[in-house]
Amino acid sequence: MGKGNRKVPGINASSTADISFILLIFFLVVTSMNSSTGLNVRLPEPPEDEDLQNPPKIKKRNSLIVLVNMDNRIMITQGEKAPYEIDVTDLRQLAKEFISNSENRVDYPEKHAEDLVFEDGGVEHVLPSGRQQNVTSKHVISLQTDRGTSYNTYFEVSNELYRAYDELRDELAQKEYGKPYSKLDETQQMLCRLYYKTMISEAEPRSIGGGL
Repeated sequence: MGKGNRKVPGINASSTADISFILLIFFLVVTSMNSSTGLNVRLPEPPEDEDLQNPPKIKKRNSLIVLVNMDNRIMITQGEKAPYEIDVTDLRQLAKEFISNSENRVDYPEKHAEDLVFEDGGVEHVLPSGRQQNVTSKHVISLQTDRGTSYNTYFEVSNELYRAYDELRDELAQKEYGKPYSKLDETQQMLCRLYYKTMISEAEPRSIGGGL
């Protein structure tokens, strides 16, 4: 028989789909996927019905409003002061001064004596400097954004506010325990968080516009 009459044997592709499916399962199992990044936020406990009917009144000196408009510009309203624009790089230090009120200024959050106690298994734990501390636990930082605010700007502003609390707790840990907050045990960290409670309220985005 001549060469021109020879037939090339065909390839059996009946199991190709099964092989592809097995390979897909294999790569899904062994491949790691990057999770999206964001802010770890601990939500507050839901308010009681009585709290909803009679919300607490907040003194102006205890409130700090951080407003981000559609142009990603930041405006601060604090107490009786006139609103003013601020750069995001200055926001963390401003928040730290507001939260701590270390100089006991009359235009910053009022300080009051409070028993800081963390109870674990029937045992009460307090800071080395004592049970009663002068804190500003009635302060509130309100973060408000426009519907046109970019996510990157929102993330950056929010991160600076939360970092302010982190740095204050770290400074308190150094003062009370002589080591950074990250080196404290769970009980010691809880006491630092009781001293500097995270009081950030994030309002639903609304139409603010571009003007300040």
